[in-house]
Amino acid sequence: MKAVIQRVLRARVDVGGETVGEIKNGLMILLGVGKGDSEAACRTLAEKIVKLRIFSDENGKTNLSIKDVGGEILAVSQFTLFADCSHGNRPSFFEAAPPDIANALYERFCDELSALGHMPQKGVFGADMKIDMLCDGPFTVNLEV
Repeated sequence: MKAVIQRVLRARVDVGGETVGEIKNGLMILLGVGKGDSEAACRTLAEKIVKLRIFSDENGKTNLSIKDVGGEILAVSQFTLFADCSHGNRPSFFEAAPPDIANALYERFCDELSALGHMPQKGVFGADMKIDMLCDGPFTVNLEV
């Protein structure tokens, strides 16, 4: 399981011209589910993300977590995090989980965030989504479990 976490001042995801998820100050999470990923990985990753100290304190040090700043989360499924471009110019997605498994684990990951007190806004699995965000910093972290 892979996640790209971006600290944002705002983020929105639209599907078919309609906004389906929107946040203000917080984290934009792109989540990739790979073959062999498990429900346990969902919990581990969610716990790690909510504890990440990537927000600035009063002294400008990255000492605060999403909980500390009262931030919001927008989570979007992103199978392309498993792109393999090692053989030619066209990416292969062989290591991405099949859609039914990926969707179930994406939903489980969002449930784990909720259980930790951070009800995420979400994209629509498998949809053609348009994401608009204003990165803060920019500050981007890649995690893999």
